[in-house]
Amino acid sequence: MTSEKIIGIDLGTTNSCVAIVEGGQPIILENSEGTRTTPSVVAFTSTGERLVGSVAKRQAITNPEKTISSIKRQMGTNYRVKIDGVDYSPEQISAMILQKLKADAEAHLGEKISKAVITVPAYFNDAQRQATKDAGEIAGLEVLRIINEPTASSLAYGLNKIKENSIILVFDLGGGTFDVSILQVTDGVFEVKSTSGNNHLGGDDFDQRVIDWLKAEFMKVHNIDLASDLMAMSRLKEAAEKTKMELSTAMTSDIHLPFLAADSTGPKHLQTSLTRSMFDQLTAHLVDATVGPVHSALSDAGLTPDNIEHVLLVGGSTRIPAVQKALKTILGKEPEKSINPDEAVALGAAIQASILSGETRDVLLLDVIPLSLGIETAGELFTRVIDRNTTIPTSRTMTFTTSDDGQSMVDVHVLQGERELARYNQSLAKFSLTGIPRAPRGVPRIEVSFQVDADGILQVNARDAATGISQTVKVTRTQGLDPKEVERLKKEAETFATQDLEFKEQMSLKIKAESLCAEAERSIEKYGSKMDKEFIDKINQSIEAVKTGLKDEVDPSILKSLVAGLDVTLLDLGRAIYTGTSGSGAELVQGYVNTTPEADANSWSDDLLDQLEVDPEEN
Repeated sequence: MTSEKIIGIDLGTTNSCVAIVEGGQPIILENSEGTRTTPSVVAFTSTGERLVGSVAKRQAITNPEKTISSIKRQMGTNYRVKIDGVDYSPEQISAMILQKLKADAEAHLGEKISKAVITVPAYFNDAQRQATKDAGEIAGLEVLRIINEPTASSLAYGLNKIKENSIILVFDLGGGTFDVSILQVTDGVFEVKSTSGNNHLGGDDFDQRVIDWLKAEFMKVHNIDLASDLMAMSRLKEAAEKTKMELSTAMTSDIHLPFLAADSTGPKHLQTSLTRSMFDQLTAHLVDATVGPVHSALSDAGLTPDNIEHVLLVGGSTRIPAVQKALKTILGKEPEKSINPDEAVALGAAIQASILSGETRDVLLLDVIPLSLGIETAGELFTRVIDRNTTIPTSRTMTFTTSDDGQSMVDVHVLQGERELARYNQSLAKFSLTGIPRAPRGVPRIEVSFQVDADGILQVNARDAATGISQTVKVTRTQGLDPKEVERLKKEAETFATQDLEFKEQMSLKIKAESLCAEAERSIEKYGSKMDKEFIDKINQSIEAVKTGLKDEVDPSILKSLVAGLDVTLLDLGRAIYTGTSGSGAELVQGYVNTTPEADANSWSDDLLDQLEVDPEEN
């Protein structure tokens, strides 16, 4: 048991979310912008500043080439994104998102956070799970457990709602991934019976169909191809996402994009409408793609639709009416809607965190591996050692032999997948067992042991039964980051954390300055006629001093002094208003410096920033 708080994180393709258990109940922690989910978007400005979350998403249209979204789809690969000549791995970008979630949680809880449970799609392979742990480590988090998103959401749903034995089907269609899991809940034991899915199916794909349609409509009217115009494509992407969301509740969505492009005849605008029926036609093949995994999960669990007692929707894309209709057709029952599909995964992760900390008892989670694990054998065949949907943690040993006479070494190629030929499955690791006594083929006995931990991460051991010679490898990846690189990136992330804090403080001060100026001007407009002119002039001088400081981008310490001075003048104005005086006796201080303690000023600006959702520049 530990007294240190452990957070649960849903690291999503489109949005991410963080939660914690307090008083026995999981709660979502709001971010510094005051919202419950954080866009999984990272951007770099022209000055090299790093933006994460909503502030990064807001500037995506004007800075598309340096804005990164949906990086989760590249986890576990050797993909790199180049910004200003610097290559960033998916782990690094994900770590930047995790850093913000960590910082926001610390601000909300008022204490340092170093441990977390992070969720991944059920169909994430070993490489993708390890990449997620690497991202957490880079962000300064000890990842105590990696759990599957559908499993987490079932915990959130079932903790207080399911009192008796039940079978739950979790349908998880997020921004970039799709999973179906079937769980049996028995006396506090959540046992995953089967899982299926598609790591490249989600809301992004629905958005892309609308983008393609809008691009074609614009081409039809104006004969301009927008494909190479990054800013125009960013605007189409934003419009497509908005349209998709509107069509979940409305039958028609109007799309207006003025000045989308231009040619020799002048600016060109896009003005059109998309009906729900047309949207359903555009995305019918994507909805159809969700049907197969549902049947697969039912088959693997040995169940029929009639056996399913609760259907749980997870992920924002489950709000699409056609998706819900298809699921109801398969299962013959309405899905549960008592839990927010955007928050269920993070809530479940928080419950798992509380189980690990000892705060939540009498709940046991039995998860499964999503894909079979095995090795390549003679003839390039894939031989399964552990079958998919095996409960974890688990281990199994199989005995193999040599295929050639006189072999003194065997190569062990570890794979994950369901194809019978090795080359069609995901390569996880390769290693060699050397020093085997030469013998005729078929004589040596090589014991290969697979151990899968509670995170679904694999360790493989090969041992020669005759000599005891063995070789063990903890499967990381054949591509991606090695431990030294993870450590280097972790230190780099810590450096950026300081820079990000400085940026937040500067932005908080700016927001406070703009807010105080607006408040002062409103007060003068309302009560100025009742005050002495000299008193009002001094207030206006304080306002003008702050505005000049903002315009000239003066040193933050100077701006802080000007803001503190304006703060005091507002207090004097308020005192005059409530006492009914004209303000002639109030003592005003221009360029006020040392009266308000620095800690109070910082606290004030932090509290204000935490309440704001708008871009400070839009204030």
